[in-house]
Amino acid sequence: MSTDAVIVDVIRTPSGRGKPGGALSEVHPTDLFAGVLRELLDRNDIDARQVDDVIGGCVTQIGEQSTNVTRTALLSAGFPDTVPAVTIDRQCGSSQQAATFAAQGVIAGAYDIVIAGGVESMSRVPILSNAAGKKTWGRLLEERYPGGLVDQGISAELIIEKWGLTRDDLDAFSALSHERAAAAAERGDFDNEIVPVEMPNGAVTADETIRPGTTAERLGTLGSAFRTDAFAERFPQASWQVTAGNSSPLTDGASAALIMSAERADQLGLRPRARFHSFAVTGSDPLLMLTGVIPVTRRILERSGLSLDQMDAYEVNEAFAPVPIIWQRELGADPAKLNPRGGAIALGHPLGATGTKLLATLVNTLESTGGRYGLQTMCEGGGMANATIIERL
Repeated sequence: MSTDAVIVDVIRTPSGRGKPGGALSEVHPTDLFAGVLRELLDRNDIDARQVDDVIGGCVTQIGEQSTNVTRTALLSAGFPDTVPAVTIDRQCGSSQQAATFAAQGVIAGAYDIVIAGGVESMSRVPILSNAAGKKTWGRLLEERYPGGLVDQGISAELIIEKWGLTRDDLDAFSALSHERAAAAAERGDFDNEIVPVEMPNGAVTADETIRPGTTAERLGTLGSAFRTDAFAERFPQASWQVTAGNSSPLTDGASAALIMSAERADQLGLRPRARFHSFAVTGSDPLLMLTGVIPVTRRILERSGLSLDQMDAYEVNEAFAPVPIIWQRELGADPAKLNPRGGAIALGHPLGATGTKLLATLVNTLESTGGRYGLQTMCEGGGMANATIIERL
């Protein structure tokens, strides 16, 4: 006998620019994560001893984010040392996968109450610093993929050529992301999901990554972010249109969701905000690694028995502008439902934290619009993608 896994609450920090001097760059990642873990319990009056497990996502697990950062954050948040924790890495989808594992554990009866979340401080622990300039593959992979794997930015360039996208397509979409995010922030749409981060000079309360007034024309003046002579020689078909402006910025942030069985929520007198309806994960071409959002969406719709038209909002992570553009085109999705409050190009992409960050936005979007179903999907390094469908309660 299975049970519903419900979302009682889901929150996030503001997005800080992931570079020295960014709004959150002085905060240790364990403290950043600890803040949302503590707040999640406090605002729902949950005794930490009731939590069966904490599952966290983090991509660059080295230095300050090494040795199971989720466990360190849990202890930093004052949880009893009897509460366990684990840190997982499914690249950009790490905390979305954490939420999936948490919900599946509840459905299977292994958990009653579990927290899923993630953290990434890209200012303090730079992306790929765990690779330290080394090849992360050996002879066997090189035989299968001559030349080896590539950066995600190169994958974005290859997608642009394969789908015939123009620089205007990319920059117009990116400007719209900032426009929607700025409007949402002005309306207070993020107020229920953002928890302040206390700093010596005052609390950080808003996303630092949104640039109101961004225009496609201004973005069109930016140069290529990923072209090198070596890549240009290997991929002569690339036109090098990916820039800092049509990519997600380096970001610091943390997020977390309180997930439990519907029965336990009822026992505790808590009102579930949404339930997990369906899950899917798939692999994809590691050179076109950002395209996995397309097959994983088809898979989850088939598994769920729902249609894309039944979705009231879609959160498709804007790692790079080509990703949501080709997703929308291939699936014939309604562009008005696609990242209606802006996406990662404006709101940031703190890698390991982004999955539950998007979940927070999706839950709040459904609540404010009266929508029933929401779809979340995310491309991931190495050629993978996760998808989740939630139902507002």
